[in-house]
Amino acid sequence: MNDPLGIPSPWARRFAHLVEKGGAVLDLAAGAGRHARFFAGRGHPVVAVDRNLDGMADLDPEGPVEQVKADLEDGSPWPLGDRQFAGIIVSNYLHRPLLPRLAAALAPGGVLIYETFAVGQAAFGRPSSADYLLRPNELLHAFADALTIVAFEHGIDYAPGPKAVQRLAAVKGRDLVPL
Repeated sequence: MNDPLGIPSPWARRFAHLVEKGGAVLDLAAGAGRHARFFAGRGHPVVAVDRNLDGMADLDPEGPVEQVKADLEDGSPWPLGDRQFAGIIVSNYLHRPLLPRLAAALAPGGVLIYETFAVGQAAFGRPSSADYLLRPNELLHAFADALTIVAFEHGIDYAPGPKAVQRLAAVKGRDLVPL
C-alpha cells in the first residue's frame, strides 16, 4: 500500500475497471497522487484532495487532476459540496467521520475502492494508534447498508513488507457488477 515509486496499489488496479469510463474520480487524502495519476491516465477527470499538495506540484494545473487543498480533520465543512463521483479511491487514510460522506459522494453506479491499515498493524510499524487502525470488519460494516460489496479483505499482506490491512470495493446501486 505504501509505494515510494508512485505505483497504484494492486487493489486499486484490480477494481478500476468498474469505474464508469470517463467518470470523475475522487482521490481522497491523495498524498503524492499515485492514484490520481493512475485514474487520469485511464481517461478520468480526477479531484485529488489533501492537506498538503506538494507531492503533486509537478502536475499541470490545466490537466485532468483538479487539486483541492483541505484539512479533512479540522472540522471544516466538506470541501466538495454536493459533488458526486463515479469512483472514489482512499488508500492509507482513515478518518471515521468521513465514512458516511464517502457513500453520499458516490453517484449512482459509483465505485468505492478503499484500503487502509487495520488492528494488528502495530506489530509491523506505523500507524500504531487505534485511532488510525480499522477494527475487525469495520469497513464492511461501515458501507454494507449503503453500497453493494464487491470484495472485502482483512488480514496480513506480506508484499512488499508485512502490514495489517482491510480492503473494500463496493458499488452504489448495482446488483451485479462485472469482475
